[in-house]
Amino acid sequence: MRLLTLLLSLVAVSFAAFAQPDNWNSLRQQANGQTVYFNAWGGDPAVNSYLDWVAGEMKQQYGVTVKVVRLADAADAVKRIQSEDAAGRKTRGSVDLLWVNGENFRTLKQAGLLKEGWAWALPNWRYVDQNKPVREDFSQPTDGAEAPWGSAQLMLIGNVQPNVKFPRSADELLAFAKAHPGKLSYPRPPDFTGTAFIEQLFIVLTRDRQALRTPPDAATFQQVTAPLWDYLDKLHPLLWREGKTFPPTPARMDRMLADGELLFSVTFNPSHVDNLIDRKQLPKTAQAFGFEQGMLGNVHFVTIPANANAQAGAQVLANFLMSPEAQIRKANPAIWGDATVLDSSTLPQPLREQLDAQKPVHQQSVPYLAEPHAAWVEALEKEWLQRYGAK
Repeated sequence: MRLLTLLLSLVAVSFAAFAQPDNWNSLRQQANGQTVYFNAWGGDPAVNSYLDWVAGEMKQQYGVTVKVVRLADAADAVKRIQSEDAAGRKTRGSVDLLWVNGENFRTLKQAGLLKEGWAWALPNWRYVDQNKPVREDFSQPTDGAEAPWGSAQLMLIGNVQPNVKFPRSADELLAFAKAHPGKLSYPRPPDFTGTAFIEQLFIVLTRDRQALRTPPDAATFQQVTAPLWDYLDKLHPLLWREGKTFPPTPARMDRMLADGELLFSVTFNPSHVDNLIDRKQLPKTAQAFGFEQGMLGNVHFVTIPANANAQAGAQVLANFLMSPEAQIRKANPAIWGDATVLDSSTLPQPLREQLDAQKPVHQQSVPYLAEPHAAWVEALEKEWLQRYGAK
C-alpha cells in the first residue's frame, strides 16, 4: 500500500510539473493555508471515512484544511446559500464546496449562485471519461460550474441460472414477467431507486426523447408519458402481489432475491453486487445486468458557490477528488466502491491497471443513458402516485 501511495504521489507530481499552467500554480499558492468547508452527504460510514482520508491528504499535499460539514440532505446547504444571498452576503460564504447534482444544482445555477467556468480548467479534467454525462447534470448544462467525482448507473440484479435468460429490453422484461408471474417488482416511488426504474422505462419507451431535455409541459405531459403508463398497466398485474404493493427499498428487494421470493433486485451502485457477494448475502452466481440500449446513469459532482470564501482551496480540492489517486481509492469496494469518472485509457500504465482492477466483477457493461431534465422526477413521481400509489 505504501508503494502504491508513493507511486501515485510521484506520478501526480510529474503530471503537475509537466502540464500545470502558471495560473494553476498560482491558484495552489493561494489555496495553501486556506480552510475549505466541504458540505457533503454524511449518511454512510464508508463515505465519511473516505472524506476523512481526503482531508488528511489535502492537508499533507497542499496545506489546505478541509472541514467536512456532514449533511442529511444537500438541500439544507442549498437553502443556506440562498439565505446568505438574500441577506446580501456576496462574499465569505459558509459553503466553499458542495456535493450536489440534479434538482439542487439546477436551483443554484438558475439563481446565479454558482461560480462557473472553472471545472473544465482543472488539470485532472483531462482524464475524465467524456462518454459519461459529465458536461450536463439531469440535462442541465454545467457550464463548468461542477467537477465530476463519481458516477452511478441503474442495474438489475439476478442469479445466473440455466433456465433464466436475463431480459435485455423493456419488451423482454414484460415477456419475462408474463413467464414468471409474481417474481418481479421494483421499489415503491418516491424511493430514489424506484423512481430511477420508472425513469429508465420512460426513457426507452417514450416517442419524444427531445421532450426529456426540458421541463415537462402540462399541455403535452400525458402524450409524452402515455407509453410509460400503458406499459406499467400491463406490467403491474404480473408483479409481486399483482403490483398492488411494492417493496419499500432496494435492500428489501435484495433480501427477497436472496430468499427466492423475487428473481431480480435493482441497484444504483455498480459495486453493489460484488459487495453483497463478499458479505455472503448473495451467491457468486449473482450478476448485475441491464438493457442493451443502455441504462439510466448519472454523475455526482462538486460545485462552488459564487460567494465561497475559499475558492482557490475549493478548486484544488475538486481537482484532487478527480485525481487518479483519489479515484482509485474511492472505487475500491472495500473502501467505498463508488464508480470512477475517469477514462482509464488516458492514464499511464501503472495507474490504468490499478483503476481497472477496481471495476465490478459481477456486472455486465451497458451504455449510459443520461438523466432527463430534473423537473421530470417530481412530475413522474406525482403521476405514479396518483395512478398506483393508493392501491
